[in-house]
Amino acid sequence: MMQEEGAGYRFLTFTLGEVFFALDISSVREILDLQDITRIPGAPDYMRGVVNVRGTAVPVMDLRMKFGLGRVEKTLNTRVVIVEITKNEATSVVGAMADSVKEVLELEPEAIDPPPAMGATVRTDFIRGIGKHGGRFILILDVDKVFTSEEILDVARVVEDAARGAESGEA
Repeated sequence: MMQEEGAGYRFLTFTLGEVFFALDISSVREILDLQDITRIPGAPDYMRGVVNVRGTAVPVMDLRMKFGLGRVEKTLNTRVVIVEITKNEATSVVGAMADSVKEVLELEPEAIDPPPAMGATVRTDFIRGIGKHGGRFILILDVDKVFTSEEILDVARVVEDAARGAESGEA
């Protein structure tokens, strides 16, 4: 999507605990209610497993665990944000668990500050900037750094190996 001259940036906002986060809307494919997640043996703890999205196994990451904020617990508001990441002409799809999804909002460039040098709850290399909206701060995540392609590829390989094992009748 092209950025119109003078227009703000659009973000999907969500919460992890009491903290508001945002992802560039152009990387968000869809938002799902929390469904059964199949655990993948050997995956890092923050990789909760995979979900079935229209017949495709999509890895799901618990952002609270990745950021050291505890674990996303299943509630009526828990959502999985399906994000598309394109790197080196390859597109990967990953789910991100959030305590709740809030809204899509537009922020003007002047309402976004660079990430802080220290003191943030989240590793600052994951943060693209800090937005100000309605009297609160919103941590704008850098999708490419939060969802590194290596992590996604590692989990995707495990999923593919498991699928091949199931097709060949292995347990």
